[in-house]
Amino acid sequence: MSSGLWGGVTTLGWGIVLGFLFLAIAPIVYAWRQRIPISLAIVASLLLCWVFQSILQFFDGTRDFLLLAFALNPMWQPSPSEFHRLLTAAWLHAVGDGRGLVFQHILGNVLVIALVGVPLEQRLGRERFLAIYLIGAVAGNLAWWFSHWGEYRFALGASGAAFGLLGCYLACWPRDEIEFPLVLIRKWPISLIALLKLGLEIAQVGLLYGGWTGSSSVAHLAHIGGFFVCYAVARPIAKGGPTPPEVRDGGPSASAAEKGGEMQRKSRMGTLKFDPWDDAGKPLEGPAFRVLKKLREEGDELETRRAWLEELAEVARCPECDSELLVEINDEVARLHCQNSRKHLLWP
Repeated sequence: MSSGLWGGVTTLGWGIVLGFLFLAIAPIVYAWRQRIPISLAIVASLLLCWVFQSILQFFDGTRDFLLLAFALNPMWQPSPSEFHRLLTAAWLHAVGDGRGLVFQHILGNVLVIALVGVPLEQRLGRERFLAIYLIGAVAGNLAWWFSHWGEYRFALGASGAAFGLLGCYLACWPRDEIEFPLVLIRKWPISLIALLKLGLEIAQVGLLYGGWTGSSSVAHLAHIGGFFVCYAVARPIAKGGPTPPEVRDGGPSASAAEKGGEMQRKSRMGTLKFDPWDDAGKPLEGPAFRVLKKLREEGDELETRRAWLEELAEVARCPECDSELLVEINDEVARLHCQNSRKHLLWP
């Protein structure tokens, strides 16, 4: 519904809005907290929202409510109060006409998000993957909005985000092979999958706007927009992630992702070349000096660094206030800090 109609929403309507938002967000929040793959959480989120839509479409009073509230509509979009549709439309899919269900739309999108998203998330890391997914969703909807400026028609679906994942993967790791159903369900090069699907979309747009085919209910320009925007921003976003772009390691796997995550954590360990006691003019002596020496010799792994920092905390004191030292662990990375104030000591 346009912004002027929100004031007429009933209690039932607000309940539907809250239910839809809960189903969209809760799986992602849960996955984030439990460190479950975000790609699979998004699939669960989209399926739950589709089931909710499917139930609502069998009742006359609620059939089009979510479409009016959250789908993209170029005629309404210029109003800032409608900008939420650029994102929420990606959680809506075609469900049917009240007499039967339509599965093709939702299944086509979740298939790509699951099969492409899981290995891509292993490459990017969860934060960067979620960023790329949301960028693809918004970019696809922007492409549809601007290409249908002023028209009264609705667009919905996660296809822009799904094509954004393909664009990102092609930009960063084009030599990877992933399981995907083209002719057969087997491993195919991501470059072949991405370029084939993009080529089909471009061909469809050419046929449509060249007058060779009639009107289409598929938002092909949203697919192309999501693909190219994510292709353009993929490398800057992937930089610093678990796996460098263009790496050749036989493709993503759980072990590769784990190794990549360990390398990322090790990059945050900090240098042992300098220490706060020397900087304060109070160099360590005796047992503390010997532990510090061992720490520098053997503390290049997460586990050994933690062990030697725990030893050092027992025999050294804060160079600022002579208080006891504590070891904090953040995502397996260990650091020493002063018991009284982290401003006194947070090292390395």
